[in-house]
Amino acid sequence: MKNILLASTSSLHGDSYLNYLKHELVRLFKDIEEIIFIPYARPGGINHEAYTEKAASFFSTIGKQVRGLESFSNPAQALREGVAFFTGGGNTFLLVKTLWEQGLMEVLQQEVNRGKVYLGTSAGSNIGGISMQTTNDMPIVYPPTFKTAGWVPFNINPHYLDPDPLSTHNGETRETRILEFLSQEDTPVVGLREGSWLRITGHHITTEGQHPSRIFEKDKTPYELSPGTTLLFRKEY
Repeated sequence: MKNILLASTSSLHGDSYLNYLKHELVRLFKDIEEIIFIPYARPGGINHEAYTEKAASFFSTIGKQVRGLESFSNPAQALREGVAFFTGGGNTFLLVKTLWEQGLMEVLQQEVNRGKVYLGTSAGSNIGGISMQTTNDMPIVYPPTFKTAGWVPFNINPHYLDPDPLSTHNGETRETRILEFLSQEDTPVVGLREGSWLRITGHHITTEGQHPSRIFEKDKTPYELSPGTTLLFRKEY
């Protein structure tokens, strides 16, 4: 039975790291002593330890220990033996490339499917979808595939932004970019605004947080789902 929280972001403007999710994370990790942190979305391997320490500092406030996956001599075995995981944000291309090349994507996918607790923020949420093709990140590296863990039957667009009616910017909006994706693919997309997340328990998925989520389906008008709504698409995918 899957037990997953996929959030748009780790930090809201003017707030500290993960603080807006604190009450949710107390519940999510209530029976967990140690969380394995996956820092691979952060460019530059020298930053992995510092990134892990940032996560550990927050989780110490709710009585949890954190160990970075980079510290294990056998990361795949660490995932098999661990009970809870957190993948932080950064660059999704780099995260996906690293997980596939180290043979970790399928291991993580399987362990979370078995019911181990998973938290993702930003890039860490992108890998919960069918593919990473609706990320906002630049392709700073080339992963062997865009395929991701597929814990939810759709793609995710973290940091979803609505058009600013006062802006003079004439470029494509976030909605336009997602509709471009849907012109080529039949995979639904959930746009998560800052302060929003998805909660997955078993096969039940709800939209949560401070704002509605923006839902995109091929050949359908985009629509909104309020926080607390069960996510059911209009057709099976």
